[in-house]
Amino acid sequence: MKIPTDIDEEAAAIIRAVQPYTMTNIEKLYAVIMAARYVTRYDIPGAVVECGVWRGGSVHAIARALDAVGSHERDVYLFDTFEGMTEPGPRDKRGDGRPAAELLASYDKTSRVWAYASLEDVQEGFHEVPYPAEKLHFIKGPVEETVPSQAPERIAVLRLDTDWYESTAHELTHLYERLSPGGVLLLDDYGWWQGSREAVDEFIARTGARLYLARTGSGRVAIKPE
Repeated sequence: MKIPTDIDEEAAAIIRAVQPYTMTNIEKLYAVIMAARYVTRYDIPGAVVECGVWRGGSVHAIARALDAVGSHERDVYLFDTFEGMTEPGPRDKRGDGRPAAELLASYDKTSRVWAYASLEDVQEGFHEVPYPAEKLHFIKGPVEETVPSQAPERIAVLRLDTDWYESTAHELTHLYERLSPGGVLLLDDYGWWQGSREAVDEFIARTGARLYLARTGSGRVAIKPE
């Protein structure tokens, strides 16, 4: 794996360390590391929340970045079915227009393609992450059932990676309002799955949220305006 030379060595070491636990590319991993540094440097209040975690690699990166700057007080919430992705809907298509249901139909539900990872597997992976175990909250179930009731009231970093239109729309509706001004929003699937992009675009159009979506490969990142 070749890491660009403009990425500092501390971040590069984190990116290497989390490789067994993520399908996320270097650009997106660097973005979550920078998000952790940013909210620490500027004292943005709130928890870290990720919806759609697979084996937890992106949160590993955030936790390692927080540890590197001596910040261990934030609660970290990991929302996932821990049984693989939910079924895609009719609006969920790849960027080229092919339906997600068609693309996934030939794969077993317990395969990597369906992002299957058990709760036990994800929890075990965090044993080697230098972050307080009591600050890690694993929330099992579809986000439509667990959000907002089990989500924190205030969020500093919000990463959405549940792929599909319905789940992404639900997350934005209920969690964006809890994102602190100056907080970081990371959208993993904006440039890959059409449904995710539509959910984001519709949310912005409906609410008037003033978000500049900077490209991180197929993802996007934004700072909530003050």
